[in-house]
Order: sequence, then C-alpha cells, then structure tokens
Amino acid sequence: MTSRLVQQLGAHNVAGATAKALAEHIRALILDGRLTVGERLPSERSLAIELRRSRSTTTRVYDLLERDGYVSRLHGGGTRVTLPHTAAPAGGAADESAIDLSIASMDSTPGLYDATVRSLPRLAAMRGTSGYSLQGLPELREAVAQRFIERGVPTDADEIMITSGALNAFNLVLASIGRRGERALVEQPTFPHALEALHRHGYRLLPTPVDVTGWDEGHLTDTLLRGRPHLAYLIPDFHNPTGATLSDAERTRIAATARSVGTHLIVDETTAELDIDRDWTPLPFSAFSPLVITVGSMSKIAWGGMRIGWIRADRSVMTRLLATRPSFELGTALLEQCIAVELLQEMPALTAHVATRLYAGREAVAAGLGSFETISMPPTRGGLSAWLDLGAPVSTALSLAARAHGLILPPGPRFSTGGVLERRLRIPITLPPERTAEAMGRLRLAWEDVMTGGRAAGAEMPRSAVI
Repeated sequence: MTSRLVQQLGAHNVAGATAKALAEHIRALILDGRLTVGERLPSERSLAIELRRSRSTTTRVYDLLERDGYVSRLHGGGTRVTLPHTAAPAGGAADESAIDLSIASMDSTPGLYDATVRSLPRLAAMRGTSGYSLQGLPELREAVAQRFIERGVPTDADEIMITSGALNAFNLVLASIGRRGERALVEQPTFPHALEALHRHGYRLLPTPVDVTGWDEGHLTDTLLRGRPHLAYLIPDFHNPTGATLSDAERTRIAATARSVGTHLIVDETTAELDIDRDWTPLPFSAFSPLVITVGSMSKIAWGGMRIGWIRADRSVMTRLLATRPSFELGTALLEQCIAVELLQEMPALTAHVATRLYAGREAVAAGLGSFETISMPPTRGGLSAWLDLGAPVSTALSLAARAHGLILPPGPRFSTGGVLERRLRIPITLPPERTAEAMGRLRLAWEDVMTGGRAAGAEMPRSAVI
C-alpha cells in the first residue's frame, strides 16, 4: 500500500532525484500543509522500497530534514513531521515585503463600516438576553433564507443555521452526519482545507476531475454509482480554483444520481456570488434536491475578517446540527450577525463592487502573464483565481523558487488528494492591480530560476494556510 507521503510526492515527480532534492520536496509538502505536523512518515526502509531507492538515500533525506527541524525521529516512535523551533521574526522586513498568493480574498467592502454603525442599535437591544445564539439570530436567518428565495429556492428560516464561516459550517456538518471509514467524493482540484477536514473525520477520498472547461460528468456519476460514497463535497459555482460552473442540466443529473445511491451532497457556495461577466446564472444546487446540504459565507463578498457563514439543510439534518453544535461551539458572535443583517440588505451593491474589483484583478493577472511565452490565462468569468497550465510539471519547483523572491505561492498539488497537478498553478485575481503587477514580476524571476536551474536558496517563508 502506498504511503501518504509518496502519494503526495508523486513517485514519478521525484524519480532520480538526489537526497537533497527529495528532502526539499518533502519540506515543500510540510510548508504547504500537505503533510501535517505530527503525521508519521514511513520508515527509511519502507520509503526506499516505495521510491525504489537505496536505504542510504532515504536515510540521508531524513537526516537533512531532521537537521533543519522538519522531522523528529524517536527510537521506537518512528519519524514524524515537525516545524523548526525558530520562529520567523514578528514584523520583520522580509515578512512585510512578501506577497502572499496563498490567500485569494479581497479587503473589506466599502460599506462594511456603515453597516457596522447601523448594526449597533440592534446589538444594544439584545443586552438583556443571554447572548447565546445556537441556530443564529432569527432576522439573519430570515435574510439568508430570503436570498435563497431570490435565487430560486423556496427556503424557510428554520432551514438555516448561522455559523462562524463556511469552513466552520462544513466541519459542523461532518461532525453531525460523518462516518469514519466511509468514502467521500471530492473534486480534484478543490479547496485544500476541505480535504483536510475530511481526512480528520476519517473519510477515504474518491477524487473526480475538474478543469477550467468543467467537470467530467460521466466520471463523477460513475464514481457515485460504483463507489456509493457516504457524501460528496462540491463547489459548483466559480469552482475554487478552476473557476468552472456546473450547468443546470448537470446539476439535475448529479443530484438525481446522488439521491439514488444515498450520497449526501454538501455544496459549498462560498464563491457563488463572485460573478464578473458570466452571461448566465444557474439555479442553486439545492433547487434540484431537498436533501442537498448547502454551506455559504459572507467572507468573499464582505470581508474575510467577518466570520459569518451558514448552513441550509432540511429539518431532519438541522435537528442533528443543533444537537451536535454545543459540543464544540455555542453559537456565532452577535456583532457579526447584526452586521450581516445590514449587509444582506445591500447585496446588489455588494456584488457590483466585488465584480468591479475582480475584473480589475483579472485584467492585472492577464497583463502580468503576457510576458510568459508558455503560460496563458484561461477564460475566468468569476471566482477568486485563475487556474494556469504551466506547460510542464514544475509547480512545486516554481513555488520553492518563488519563496526566494518574497512570493508565497501554493503549488498545484496543494489542491489535490495525491501529489498530482504539478502542471497547474492557482493565481488569485483578488489583489489590487499594482500589487498584482509586483507579484507577476516576482513570479517571472522565479520562473526564470526554474527554467535555467538557477534558483537560489532564499530566506525561510512561514507555513501558511491556503484560502
């Protein structure tokens, strides 16, 4: 059985690599979060067998990683992932000058301040209550339900729960209906932290491919029919990271197939409102089956710092969510909920502002990529990012080279389940144009380093989440 380390490395990607290069690849997996702190790695002998290398080579690999603080080795306890004890200096010049492309998110909407001021009387009126809100403020649940109604799905406020963001919502759903050891269908690529959540809840993952041109519907439905997964996690609108959108016809067939085999469909709508110039609007996935569980968020429309999300589910699932939630959380902060009530009343203005910002970001990325002869930008009608084809399996190498130029850049495999997608790279379209231009300039320098084999070892960049 192939170890998770070798799955993430991709044996074909490191064939013939030196011990130093192998150690560098593993270090990249740790820094990108594809290998987690505390995770046990295969023994030197097992790794040698899997990679068809000598025992001395794998011993040297672990020696190098241990020297730099990326693994610990205990007699009888095996080799486990660690991080160096020396922390990056807070507020240092290197951190301030770095451009972080691991975060595909914009700064706050201009209306956030005014919405916050307007929300204060609503918050003040609740001072005489306990302050706990397990399902969420009734007025906010009504506002979220109304948004679903406006998009074509009849929804009652009792079918809505307010959460501390969409990822919090996803974890709550898994805690409520999850089954360890079961299968879960996931898109490849997909949101990395959703994969981590599924791993943590004990799921075995069944990947189905997605590209900028869309889903392989035949593969997806065949995987549902043959694998009969307990759940499927999908991002059907402006998919992260490809930007693709499922058609209504595809949603109809996928929902029907999932329902026939008893698969829970968990649909992530975090990016659903990020339309730039798509010339059609699909119905929400929940319009095609009453059993769809939808998670959403204000983070990409308003601000990532306002941790407001929601779950839309039928009443039987909502009952389970309400029973599970107190075990790790007693509700969502009231101030953010009050602000969200105000913001949801201004959705046309919010989405128009977001579309303008994303359009400018998209144009800046396209302009920056104009100097790359072998990389072209695919059509990007909305969403958070462009999903680039590099033309060669150099994504991890490019990510490592970028760090030497102050650019934090998650490689394509960070979005996959098994070390694939080395030809791919996600570039956010969410930064201001001038910042994007600077990032593209640094990317050009990193690209030249990779193409000429002249990458210099740079200062260590911090391990970061991918958003």
